[in-house]
Amino acid sequence: MKVSRRSAVEPFHAMDVLADATRRRAQGRPVISMAVGQPAYPAPRAALDAARAALADGRVGYTEALGLAALRRGIADYYRAQHRVEVDPARIAVTTGSSAGFNLAFLTLFDPGDRVAIARPGYPAYRNILAALGIETIEIEVTAENDFTITPESLEAAQSVFGRLSGVLLASPANPTGTVTNRAHLKALAHYCTSNDIAFISDEIYHGLTFTGEETSALELTDDVVVINSFSKYYCMTGWRIGWMVLPDSVVRPIERLSQSLYISAPEISQLAGLAALGARDELDVHRDAYRRNRDLLATRLPEIGFSIASPMDGAFYAYVDAGRFTNDSMAFARRMLADIDVAATPGHDFDPVGGHRTMRFSFAGGYDEMVDATDRIAAWLK
Repeated sequence: MKVSRRSAVEPFHAMDVLADATRRRAQGRPVISMAVGQPAYPAPRAALDAARAALADGRVGYTEALGLAALRRGIADYYRAQHRVEVDPARIAVTTGSSAGFNLAFLTLFDPGDRVAIARPGYPAYRNILAALGIETIEIEVTAENDFTITPESLEAAQSVFGRLSGVLLASPANPTGTVTNRAHLKALAHYCTSNDIAFISDEIYHGLTFTGEETSALELTDDVVVINSFSKYYCMTGWRIGWMVLPDSVVRPIERLSQSLYISAPEISQLAGLAALGARDELDVHRDAYRRNRDLLATRLPEIGFSIASPMDGAFYAYVDAGRFTNDSMAFARRMLADIDVAATPGHDFDPVGGHRTMRFSFAGGYDEMVDATDRIAAWLK
């Protein structure tokens, strides 16, 4: 059967590595996966209890396309408590993970042929989804010179080369760089986008996992932004596929119309669990402290092995490193490492089509003992 040209996107290699690691583990291999951002911890106890109660009550049906009213109010309460921002629950849309949020945002805000700027290195699904929708991706290199983030100056330079931008997508904390864009930079970017009629999308799915710097929501600075967040990372609920968006008033109804046809609604059981998880920050902050310990270990151990840290480890749970001492082919390096010592990590090619052949991303979302074991194996392997 013939397939469309739009389906010819680059694989998400981290998921391919995960699949290979899973097969090896099923064969009894002692695999340690540092390939994906999968928290080592289960969903919070309150979320699990809420899900059990929902199952007992048969609460596994459809909801409104924009989500349960109680969850939308709970998310609004979160912004009031964490960011001192008043958000009307009517501006909140609950989504089937943040992935659905990106699909909905791109479909609502952009037409085929529009140009959208993202950071390079950056999360590959942005590029792939935009490509599948016929939207041109403009990748802006982020380095120490621009504090590893997109700036108005870099947008000006991009537009002088490629033409007018329709949108900008920025993640903070960022995957894979770990960059936390500070409040001043975020404010300048938001102002630039509003002044130049550029749609601004703020990916905040790693909020709660900031180790250094200012964790600022774009909503503290402007209402003229689409914010996307998720229960996957800080809340340890990856497989529950539950996230949310905060939208300008003018965008709510278009998002709702698309949601009705594309997704119907996020799973009710996941929405109820997510509502309960919002009140579990004390439990979840303990997990964040464990990630911090892992971070400190890798920040010391990886350079000792020979990987230089390529970008800040301010937030999220990744170490993005220069592996040029060992390889000019990060894909082959990742395959050999898994085959030889049963340690899975993600080749930098996923995140940077230009320079990623020399970089690797190591997730430190696992347990501390796993991090120690993995780095010991890598050190012995590379001697």
